[in-house]
Amino acid sequence: MQKIADLAQLISRFAPVSGMSGTAVPRLSLIRANHPSAPVPAVYEASLCIIAQGSKRVSLAGQSVLYDASSYLLVSVDLPLVGHVLEASPTAPYLCCKIDFDAAALADLLVTEGRASCGKDQPVLAAYPGDPNLIDAACRLVRLLDRPESIKVLAPLIEREILYRLLTGPQGATLRQMASVDSHLNQVSRAIATIRNGFHTQLRIDEIGAASGMSASSLHAHFKAITRMTPLEYQKQLRLQEARRLMLADGASAGAAAFAVGYDSPSQFSREYRRLFGAPPRQDIDRLQATPTFAAAY
Repeated sequence: MQKIADLAQLISRFAPVSGMSGTAVPRLSLIRANHPSAPVPAVYEASLCIIAQGSKRVSLAGQSVLYDASSYLLVSVDLPLVGHVLEASPTAPYLCCKIDFDAAALADLLVTEGRASCGKDQPVLAAYPGDPNLIDAACRLVRLLDRPESIKVLAPLIEREILYRLLTGPQGATLRQMASVDSHLNQVSRAIATIRNGFHTQLRIDEIGAASGMSASSLHAHFKAITRMTPLEYQKQLRLQEARRLMLADGASAGAAAFAVGYDSPSQFSREYRRLFGAPPRQDIDRLQATPTFAAAY
């Protein structure tokens, strides 16, 4: 309990007043929410999320995972999830640190470890019981923000330790599949990267399949098995979430945002936007601007 209390104190010191912010430590973000949030769709990168205070529910196509300070969340591919902060208040805010995975560091560690990956598909979204050693490493990573001159040398070492702790924990098989070039998880991850890099253009399944090392039929089957949606549905969520960001952060009109993310029909954009976010574009943005805590994604 003391380690998680230490992590909560560190996050409270360095996290923004509200919301999520990157830090001087690469791949480390800190999140604070002072109130429970409404369910918010967002793309979660492959990452480790450790809650130090409060609780959260994340959902993917009907599957929900609840986690809090007694557990941590592992997301093994970039996924469009719906996040919902359940416990938070001004006196006891939701506090979380998010550590994105460094694929190169993970691959190098697997070479050093020398163990083969498990052939069985693993869950891409799961919560696991808290590990004091993992929390201790996370504390040391956040504490580097007090010593910026040490970040370049020490942060990679602590990240490597965190990856090692995960590899030797209950989710080790998942991380091995993430780094194994011929695993379905790794192939789908490459397909997702291709879609994310060109989400505003016309989706070409054959090109995405070639980039991921799968045939079109295999891509569809494994993509849906892992993400619970088709590549086209995944692209649609990316487009709508980027359009939302453009309207909220850049002040773009609904029409301009729709065009920027690849929609030709404003009416189709409005219908699909409302289906995902629960309100037409302008109404949704007005609601977000009036209630900043509504936008707590992680």
